[in-house]
Amino acid sequence: MDRRELLKMIVAATGAAMVGLPALAQGQAQAAATKIHFSDADVGTLDEIAETILPRTKTPGAKDAGTGAFMATFVSDCYTARQQATFRAGLADIDKRAGGRFVSLAPQARTELLRVLDAEARKHVVEVTETGTAEAGEAMPHYFTMIKQLSIFGFFTSKVGATEVLRYVAVPGRYDGDLAYVPGTPAWGTG
Repeated sequence: MDRRELLKMIVAATGAAMVGLPALAQGQAQAAATKIHFSDADVGTLDEIAETILPRTKTPGAKDAGTGAFMATFVSDCYTARQQATFRAGLADIDKRAGGRFVSLAPQARTELLRVLDAEARKHVVEVTETGTAEAGEAMPHYFTMIKQLSIFGFFTSKVGATEVLRYVAVPGRYDGDLAYVPGTPAWGTG
């Protein structure tokens, strides 16, 4: 799966353009003064949220890919100060809705909470530029949209996601223009 296909999948899954892409695409991290830092507990919570979205089944889950640490780094390096504040407030709201800590909920309760948040996020559609940033002074995307985007992006761009979940072929590889397709097989991943 190439990056464009992944980004299209994220837009389809979340209903919004990927937040934070301008800084990632231009290779420009935010100024050090605007970076927020995540504690180990925050990263653990992000791992558990991502694992609830992309659980371990016959294939590795989001926690296996270290998605929580990826999310913390991406938010710190690629989100604007406004986006970071929205993301941080969202983490606090998830814990509040969980009645204390998200990680203390049973798996079924975690799933139900994230389904409620996903429904809210789909109703909270905001216009964003094609690069995924709201203009200054405009409404921000729902925080769960950001979390879901980063969960998907972090998982499928990880080594685990690209090599153990997607079918992996090292590039460059041989060209096979007549490769048989079997319905239901995973998409291709490249490293």
